[in-house]
Amino acid sequence: MSDIGIVGGGVLGLTLALRLRAQGHQVTVIEGATQPGGLAAPQSIGGVTWDRFYHVILMSDRHLRDLLEELGLADQLRWGTTRTGFYTDGRMYSLSTSLDFLRFPPLSLIDKARLAATILYASRIEDGRRLELIPVTEWLKRWSGRRTFERIWLPLLKSKLGENYRVASAAFIWAIIARMYAARRSGIKREMFGYVAGGYDRVLRRLREQLEERGISLVCGQAVSQVSTTGPNDGVGRTGEAHRLRVQLAGGGELAFDDVVLTVPSGRAAALCPQLSAEETARLRGITYQGIVCASVLLTRPLATYYVTNITESWVPFTAVIEMTTLVDPATFGGRHLVYLPRYLTQDDPAWRLDDATLREQFLTALERMYPDFRRDQVLAFEVSRVREVLAVSTLDFTARCLPALVTSLPGVYLANSAQIANGTLNLNETVALANAQAAALAPRLTPRARMAEPVRS
Repeated sequence: MSDIGIVGGGVLGLTLALRLRAQGHQVTVIEGATQPGGLAAPQSIGGVTWDRFYHVILMSDRHLRDLLEELGLADQLRWGTTRTGFYTDGRMYSLSTSLDFLRFPPLSLIDKARLAATILYASRIEDGRRLELIPVTEWLKRWSGRRTFERIWLPLLKSKLGENYRVASAAFIWAIIARMYAARRSGIKREMFGYVAGGYDRVLRRLREQLEERGISLVCGQAVSQVSTTGPNDGVGRTGEAHRLRVQLAGGGELAFDDVVLTVPSGRAAALCPQLSAEETARLRGITYQGIVCASVLLTRPLATYYVTNITESWVPFTAVIEMTTLVDPATFGGRHLVYLPRYLTQDDPAWRLDDATLREQFLTALERMYPDFRRDQVLAFEVSRVREVLAVSTLDFTARCLPALVTSLPGVYLANSAQIANGTLNLNETVALANAQAAALAPRLTPRARMAEPVRS
């Protein structure tokens, strides 16, 4: 049995803690924020508690649904069909049905046929590894044609990746298509989305209860500043064995563990562990991350009837419009309507320096232009959330060149983070699946004898 510290209290870290505790280990989760949850953490907006970022559950999300079953929340799942909008050439179009697609004016019938063939072909690819060798721009032009690429795909790539679209592989778009295609039920081909009543605040509260019931320690509001090896006599842990790893806290003090699992972004992991090899440090810092600025807007009335509205217009300062209350009953928000306006940013994008007031003005001005019936007096609350490192971009040959290993060059220190979702798109189902897989992979390593036998990589 090991005394394990997990750095990072998002859904990945919390699920990993449950799995490692089930293996018999003592586990402590250390989270820098005042509450756990990471990207799934809740916020208060207009007196209502709901998710800080938008999330949706698909019927195909087996790993996440299994976790909800384990937590006793399966009966709290709510399902509904949704509609999809598309804003291009200054107009709003519905793309919710096959008929809508056939009527879509920006593309010719040949363009539509090639676009449909692209999506169908991508949905049937089971392993996207070989697509890592093909630039996303090249692959989409080949399958959809240059016109469809320029009118549809390129604006969408830029809205999601900024200039990072130039370095992304075809595996990036394949992962998105494969996930969203799985959201459609066979036969009627309508999107079927779900959510947990009460949002992820309810899920996280239940996770915390499970941690407490199983004797897992959760330390919040304590950022980690460094993880390093200790001498053989630097203290004794709950297991009665000498500690090997020191976790220093930014606010002062330290904790000691037999093993440490880092669930933080790769560059952050490299910064926390100065004893990692130079080669590994360079590899971790070389991973390209995309960040997000997301506005949550509480309104007196809906904007439209679409759950998601995709946007190709470059003047619009956000990536898409997510109307959560087309899925979640507005009664949850006191009869009001919750809208998310995400903007994905590269690390050097100047928009990171924009304050909340500037973003509010830019975003509301765009809504006025997009939705003729929208008025600013309909806005009851406007909250902005920012996260620098959300998505590890699937760059060319990502698995071979960038994919972080579970076992690091610092004995007893392991890495489990979202950059290891090589052939998938970041979502909570993939996050839970990663936690399950990495816990299983750690099982034979988390014993004193196994640690002693681990090679040290230079």
